[in-house]
Amino acid sequence: MTRPTVAQICTGTLIVVAATVALLSVSGATDALEVAVLVAVALALGTLATALSMSVSHRRPGPGADRSAPHGPGPAVTASAAASREFADQRS
Repeated sequence: MTRPTVAQICTGTLIVVAATVALLSVSGATDALEVAVLVAVALALGTLATALSMSVSHRRPGPGADRSAPHGPGPAVTASAAASREFADQRS
């Protein structure tokens, strides 16, 4: 499995912090166990967001990929073009 990038780690951390603050402010939890459960839920949410962003970025083509190239088989090569390439490669 690939390692997450710095941007993905920062996104996951931001989600954990924001979710923790939101859950604590909405729920009004004061007991230590309630707070621990809400923090664990926020941590799971941040981890899930980072994992999903890793899988999405893994499917995208890299920055050096040629996006203008057609998908599928390339243009047909004529017999004379193939023969000239074959003879060109047999230099002595």
